Amino acid sequence: MKAIVCHEFAPVSKLKFEDFPDPLVKKGEVLVEVSAAGVNFPDSLLVQGLYQLKPELPFIPGSEVAGVIAQVGEGVEHLKVGTKVIGICRLGGYAEKVAIPAMQVMPIPDSIPLDEASALVTAHATAHHALKQRAQIKQGETLLVTGAAGGTGLAAVQIAKQMGAKVIAACSTDEKCEIAKQNGADETINYNEHDLKDTVKTLTNNKGVDVVYECVGGDTFHACSRVMAWGGRLLVIGFAGGEIPKFPVNLALVKGYSVVGVFWGSFIQHQPQDFLANMKELVGWYAQGKVKVHVDKKFALSDAIDALNKVTNREVKGKVVLIP
Repeated sequence: MKAIVCHEFAPVSKLKFEDFPDPLVKKGEVLVEVSAAGVNFPDSLLVQGLYQLKPELPFIPGSEVAGVIAQVGEGVEHLKVGTKVIGICRLGGYAEKVAIPAMQVMPIPDSIPLDEASALVTAHATAHHALKQRAQIKQGETLLVTGAAGGTGLAAVQIAKQMGAKVIAACSTDEKCEIAKQNGADETINYNEHDLKDTVKTLTNNKGVDVVYECVGGDTFHACSRVMAWGGRLLVIGFAGGEIPKFPVNLALVKGYSVVGVFWGSFIQHQPQDFLANMKELVGWYAQGKVKVHVDKKFALSDAIDALNKVTNREVKGKVVLIP
């Protein structure tokens, strides 16, 4: 099969599009013929050796796919060949085929296009888990989303509105702010033109926000750490801006808020039943039109380097997918 292969921890430009052995299907797994694979910011960190997970070389990056089951391994009874599915694979998604544990594969209705389905998994599932299990956000609370026009940022905007929150979306351009508003944001802030901390205080009448969905890091994180309401939850999602901030813990002490880490990859390993329940709820919302995937651009599998660069340069509005 054709695949994108990482032979060394290095810049994404060192990735190779080449032939790779077809995966062997083990007991409890299924083989998915990949129709589309989602591209995510952590994928670029992974191939550079900058992520929490450091796979044995060589490996194929890519953690979310959609496609059709081509083979069913021993012991798998609830999935059949020919079923249209989405799957979480951690590795192996940037390929024509991938073997995935059956418990991390979920059938989807024909009404969901496969390119959108592949992009529904990580971004929306991370936002869903963050707001539901980690923040336990309540109806009527105020949420601030940073990087709100990116894949997981837009997902957080949509899901928070579905859960009854008021949403303030912070973006780097007016165009991105408009996209966030189209996806349900009540208020938007262009933080390249307006001071994020002062604007949030104005919008909340100095109360601050109950929950922050923080994807950017650096100065953006520091501003968020100073606009928390009493009893708030500052969700640490990622560091798309490149800088991992140092947090002055006295702020949490004085203002009585929590800093909550969100690592969805560990969540699906530690709480698989909650993961499946979340995915069923998400797919149901999608089928009802309550959440949606904004696919910014589709790339051929062979152009994975260009796709990753678009994501890491923060040029994406929504999601980017690869089409084998």
